[in-house]
Amino acid sequence: MKITIIGASSGIGLETVKRGLNRNHEITTLSRSEIKIEENKSLKMILGDATHKDDLLKSIQNTEAIIVTLGTSKNMKATTLFSDFAKLIVEIQRENKIDVPFIFVTGFGAGESKNYVPWLVKLFLKYMLNEVYDDKTKMEEIITESNLNWTVVRPGRLLDKELTEKYRVEDKLFKGIKIGGINRADVADFLIKQTENQTALKKYIGISEK
Repeated sequence: MKITIIGASSGIGLETVKRGLNRNHEITTLSRSEIKIEENKSLKMILGDATHKDDLLKSIQNTEAIIVTLGTSKNMKATTLFSDFAKLIVEIQRENKIDVPFIFVTGFGAGESKNYVPWLVKLFLKYMLNEVYDDKTKMEEIITESNLNWTVVRPGRLLDKELTEKYRVEDKLFKGIKIGGINRADVADFLIKQTENQTALKKYIGISEK
């Protein structure tokens, strides 16, 4: 399967590249910085900006699924990265009638899920990541009101541990949901498997350790 990963140079994005290759997919990446990974004949890396139309179009040519793992690294300042990208990808889909799975990663605390995080996390989001998560919420709103075949994945606190393939997936918000830590490698596993079989079409997914 041909999969495009947007924002693939580190974190969940890089883990998703590795998982996709491990599951024998052809991976195309778009990122602003080089990806530190061994050369692979099934991997095509494009250096570019996800908010530039030409770069984005180049990365999604002939793709069969698109995974979006954009991030701001450790930058907690106000950003329009997520909403700018969302507007552009919706415009491109409208013009080109792209009918493939779109899997977006935001975070548990974006959108309505902000009402279901523990109080300590709520304080952290409010005082440290408020503006970043505001823009992630805008991205969610733009894509969920579009004609994209979307799934929104909201992982909990990200951990750097080995792949387990054992994690909890919640497709509804409820009192006491408790979305806690989750390995980046396990988030990547879920993302790749959703491109293979989009069981969560038009759903918001919370993902956490068991």
